[in-house]
Amino acid sequence: MTTLDFLEDADRRARRYVAGAADQRVYPDQAALAGLAAFDEPFPDHGRGPEDTLALLDDAGSPGTVVSNGPNYFGFVIGATLPAAAAAERMMTAWDQCASSFGNSPVADVIEKTAAGWILDALDLPRKSAVSFGTSASAGSLACLTAARRTLLERQGWDFDADGLAGAPGIRIVVPKTVHITLRKALRLMGVGNTHLIEVPVDGQGRLEPDNLPALDDRTIVCLQAGEVNTGSFDRFAQIIPKARQAGAWVHVDGAFGLWARTSARLRHLTSGIEDADSWTTDGHKWLNTPYDGAVAICRDRDALAGAMNSDAVYATSSADSQKNLGIEFSRRARGIPIWAALRSMGRDGIAQLVEEHCRLARRLAEGLSAAGYTVLNDVDLNQVLFRLDTDEATQAAHAAAIATGRLWFGPTVWQGRPALRMSVSSWHTRTAHIDAAIILLTQIAQETREGAGSAP
Repeated sequence: MTTLDFLEDADRRARRYVAGAADQRVYPDQAALAGLAAFDEPFPDHGRGPEDTLALLDDAGSPGTVVSNGPNYFGFVIGATLPAAAAAERMMTAWDQCASSFGNSPVADVIEKTAAGWILDALDLPRKSAVSFGTSASAGSLACLTAARRTLLERQGWDFDADGLAGAPGIRIVVPKTVHITLRKALRLMGVGNTHLIEVPVDGQGRLEPDNLPALDDRTIVCLQAGEVNTGSFDRFAQIIPKARQAGAWVHVDGAFGLWARTSARLRHLTSGIEDADSWTTDGHKWLNTPYDGAVAICRDRDALAGAMNSDAVYATSSADSQKNLGIEFSRRARGIPIWAALRSMGRDGIAQLVEEHCRLARRLAEGLSAAGYTVLNDVDLNQVLFRLDTDEATQAAHAAAIATGRLWFGPTVWQGRPALRMSVSSWHTRTAHIDAAIILLTQIAQETREGAGSAP
C-alpha cells in the first residue's frame, strides 16, 4: 500500500466514525471496554506495519471512545470539532510544521498572528495585547501568572530572572473559594501552595463577594472567573477590577468558556468591566468547538508576557512576538491554525449565534428538568445546568441510570457539600431535538428513581 493509499484508508475510517457519532453509544459498553485489552500487548520485536496498526486503532479503539464529537455529550463544557477546524487540523498534520517562529514556519507565523488579532477583535479586548496559543487554559494561566509575578517583583526592584524567588518580596494571591482546579495547579507549579492562597467567600452562585475582598496592594495577584465551572456565573468585574487597579494589583481572568459571552449582544453584560483586567485565558475546544490542545492566553502588557516566556537561543533567535517567546513550548504545533479556521468559517455573527443558541438550549433543558422534579441549582445565565434530586442517593442513582443507557453523557459534581449533576450545552451538533430527548430520558429516570426509593425496605 502506498503512503497516499494508507492515508486515504485512515481518512475513510475517520469519516465513518464521524458519520456514525450521532447514533453511537455516548459512553462505551462493557464489550467495547473489554475490547481495549487488545492494546495491552508486549512491545513487538518486529514492526507490525502501519496498516495493521491503523486497523487495530480503529477496530478496537473507535468503539472504546466517549463520543464527545457528537450531539449527546454534555460533560466538561466540551464542544465537538467544527468541520473547518477539523479540516485545518488535517492540513497542519500534512504540513508537519514546527511553529515556533517565522523562520521555522512562515505560514504558521502569519496565520497565528492573524488569528491573534481576530481573537482580540472578537472578544473586544485591548488590541495591543500579546496572544499566546498554548496547549490548554492550564498552560495559559501558568504563562500569564508567571508574567504577573515577574512584573510585580520587577516593580519592587527585584530581578526575578537573575535571582529567582529566594529572598524575593512576597506576592499575595487572591482567589474566589470556587477557583478552578487548573488555577490551583498553575499556582502550585509556581510554588504557591493552597494554604498560601487567600480564598474569598462566594455567593450562592459561586461568585466572589466584592465586600469580602482583603486589602489589595501592588504585590497582589487577583484571580477572577468568567464562567464558574458548575454554575456558569461571572465575578463582578466592574466592582472588583477598579479596586485592584487602583491598588496596583494584577488581575487575571480565567475565562475558559465564559469569555466567549462577550461575542453576544445579549450576554455581553455578564462580562462588563472584564476588559480592564491584565490577563485572560480561554479555551478553543470549549465554546469555539476546535480540536483539543488549543487554548489562548492573552496579556495586556505584551512585553511582560514576552519577557517572562522568552526562549531565544544562540541558534534560534526570533522576534519577541514569536509564539515560542509568548508561551511555554519551544517546539510546538501551530495550535492557532484550527482556531483561525473556526473564526474565519463562522465569523462574528456565527460565533454569537452558536453561543446564544447553546444558552437557549440550556434554559430549555433547565425548564424540562424542573418540570420533571429535579431542583435546578443555578440561574442558567449561560450554558451550564446544575441540578439534583431530593436526596444524595437519588441524585447519584439518577446519574448512574442515565449513563448506563448510553444515550447521553454528563458528569457528577459536588455543590455546596452535596452531590449534584452538571450538564453543559457546548456542541455545535446539539439541537432542540437532542435536548428534548435528554429531558424525556431524565424525566423517566427521575420517576423510576423516586418509585424505587419508595418501594425500598
